[in-house]
Amino acid sequence: MGYLIALVVAIGFGVPIAVIGGGLGQGRAAGSALEAIARQPEAASKIQTAMIIGLALIESLVIYAFVIALILLFLGVPSAATLIKNIVK
Repeated sequence: MGYLIALVVAIGFGVPIAVIGGGLGQGRAAGSALEAIARQPEAASKIQTAMIIGLALIESLVIYAFVIALILLFLGVPSAATLIKNIVK
């Protein structure tokens, strides 16, 4: 039971930290892209393409954190004895 409580608390802190970090990163990337487009409007399509790729990569990290949290919550982490038993086989 203590494991489940610790896991829920860790997920409760970990996922929001990942989301906040991703949001801040996306905000900075979008802001920098808008500044670059304002300086060089003729390069807007290239800047926009690079920005969208960057935003997708940042967002994928947030999604990975969420998926890992769900895996840990619903599947759990095997005990050390189980891991050693499977390695020895």
